Amino acid sequence: MQYSPQPHVTQNWQLSKPSATGKRGMVVSQVKAAADAGVAVLDAGGNAIDAAVATALALAAIEPWNNGLGGIGFALVHRAGQAKAEVVDFGPVAPRGADPARYRLTGKMKNDLFPWPEVEGDINVHGPLSVVIPSAVAGYELMHRRWGKLKMADVIAPAIALAKRGLPQDWYTTLKIATSASVLKLYPESARIYLPDGLPRVPPYQGAPGFFQLGNLVGTFERLGQAGLRDLYEGDIAAAIAADMRAAGGVLSAEDLHNCQARILPAMEVNWRGRTLQLSGGLTAAPTLARVMDGMAGAPYSAEPSAAWYVALARAMKAAYAERLAGLGDAEPKAAESCTTHLTVCDAEGTMVSMTTTLLSSMGSRMVLPQSGVLMNNGMMWFDPQPGTPNAIAPGKRPLTNMLPIILKDGDRPWIAAGASGGRRIMASVFQLMTFAADFGMSAEDAAHYPRIDVSGPEQVTADRRLPPDVLEALAAEGPLEVVEHSALPIQFANPNLIAQAADGIRVGISDAASPWSGAVAQA
Repeated sequence: MQYSPQPHVTQNWQLSKPSATGKRGMVVSQVKAAADAGVAVLDAGGNAIDAAVATALALAAIEPWNNGLGGIGFALVHRAGQAKAEVVDFGPVAPRGADPARYRLTGKMKNDLFPWPEVEGDINVHGPLSVVIPSAVAGYELMHRRWGKLKMADVIAPAIALAKRGLPQDWYTTLKIATSASVLKLYPESARIYLPDGLPRVPPYQGAPGFFQLGNLVGTFERLGQAGLRDLYEGDIAAAIAADMRAAGGVLSAEDLHNCQARILPAMEVNWRGRTLQLSGGLTAAPTLARVMDGMAGAPYSAEPSAAWYVALARAMKAAYAERLAGLGDAEPKAAESCTTHLTVCDAEGTMVSMTTTLLSSMGSRMVLPQSGVLMNNGMMWFDPQPGTPNAIAPGKRPLTNMLPIILKDGDRPWIAAGASGGRRIMASVFQLMTFAADFGMSAEDAAHYPRIDVSGPEQVTADRRLPPDVLEALAAEGPLEVVEHSALPIQFANPNLIAQAADGIRVGISDAASPWSGAVAQA
């Protein structure tokens, strides 16, 4: 007897996530505890901006592999009664002391991680020279100062409480630490926190998982609550960060921190099937999404996505990525190496916030600063280390990123806010989730669970194994096709979330089923 094994399936179960429904405020996050924190701020009288900042700070306390005080990001804010959204840009900027000559090439290619040449010692991937200016907290401070209602001490209070409780020591934490352990061990404070006895922390065989402290992060959160968020750039925390970076051999300076400022810009707008999609624009995935939407203008929209529709989407994404990489330089890490977080918020008045933040790689630079407990980003990896390329390293320069917060408006009313984590896979997941809900008429819950495809470059298509056979056959006829499962790890289709608010005031929120800790929470 000859036997050919069937493809291995890691998650031989049917996963689903519950949606949340209500007529007041709502928060959706990749960690439900952070969404709870955002709703608590809404309950205390805060608005959507207060809740978004509270949720982001809470995530910085309990989701270290995806984001943190040492990160960067972008947010879209569409305030109730306003005709347009605004962009809060706290994206990556290289330190003024960044020297391209220090990133010497080995002559080899990093095809396993990057589509560009390898740098000696991977200094652009981890450690002190991989860090860009950490502007996330500057973004939160600007948002709160411009539009928030509550005092910062109240907005940050849930994050302080969560930091004091510590990081859950469950199976997902073990998995995330283990994937970065080979580099975390190189940095003493990181190893002390995450790798006691040289091994990743693991949950107990039975009983409650428990929690553990993330170094001196509690003290840093408490200081931010007392002195204000700008202390990370101009006060005691800034001094501690600059000193630790200098001691480690980095170039991020006190001057870089002092001069770090977020900025507010007008949102990019794209017409889409009778409505307007608002995007973050600039050096994000927004221009590439606009090209995909151009390519999908004539796609066959019917009762549900057909084989012809998926083929049209695959073609549009391949063309858009070919243009992106040719025009801007093939200088992005592959999706599997990117770890980001996204949160979506609305309040009872109808204001919506869509915010994406990141450390770039899982655990960023893998370097926890001992005085502050801040885990720093590795944003230098966004730059192409080859001199003279469009996305080359330069002091004070902004690199190309994949983040893509969106808000779709119906008339002037913000209707659907969404975004995702997952590197290059963000764009495909966000577009599909949005169009499933807006154009195929799916409920938010059905849209979030509907199988997707991914195209992260101009060649191969990745498809969810749950797609109908005729869809998979049609995609295979177009070119290289990989059929995979939607899982917690590897992250095949990104982790999107969404809030839709109807004209009658009903709000529905949903997070991605493959993101274990995620959840949507509505105000009672």
